Amino acid sequence: MLSNNLLALLDELHAIAQLGLNFAENPYDRERYQRLLDISVEQYAVLTGLPPMVINDRFRQELGYITPKVGCAGAIFNDEGHLLLIKRSDNGKWGLPGGYAEVNRSPQDNLYRELREETGLEVEIISLVDVYHVLPGQFDWQPHTVYSLVYLCRATAGELTPSHETPEVGYFDHTTISDWHSNHQMRAEQAYARWWACKFAFNCSCTSKNAV
Repeated sequence: MLSNNLLALLDELHAIAQLGLNFAENPYDRERYQRLLDISVEQYAVLTGLPPMVINDRFRQELGYITPKVGCAGAIFNDEGHLLLIKRSDNGKWGLPGGYAEVNRSPQDNLYRELREETGLEVEIISLVDVYHVLPGQFDWQPHTVYSLVYLCRATAGELTPSHETPEVGYFDHTTISDWHSNHQMRAEQAYARWWACKFAFNCSCTSKNAV
């Protein structure tokens, strides 16, 4: 818990410092913001084992207003209500397919790209399940605040195909999975509730075509 609190503090210090250096003109203020940035770099180096110069260079590459990272993920169900999950190559855990958003793409376009790359499927978006807020270090080690958009989808074409990022891909009863990535268990449960409501309460077609 202490390391998570420290990561959240460092993330905020880094944002304040870098925003100050981007916008402040008073030399005394700039000196104070630079000191804040140096402190956050030093402590990130302690936590990550990376050289301070490497961390500082990465911070310097972020231009403009510092905001949370944004990711997109898809929840796809078959006729039996089984959820499409991927096993991640980075930590071997299970989760919804998706990833960080790229610039010059809408959230929907980013999701289409991620699902195509990670699962081999083309999808249609049904609705937004929720926007999840992940604090630094809250789940697995990552140094930034993240907003993750999860969409309920239905597969319309393609075949399930693993990738270098997702060595295993398939439909599963999500209640049988125990080794979840991040907070994806909660996302799976909420997506299932949305799928159930869509399928039975509103009688809409939200089940994947030709689901494998």
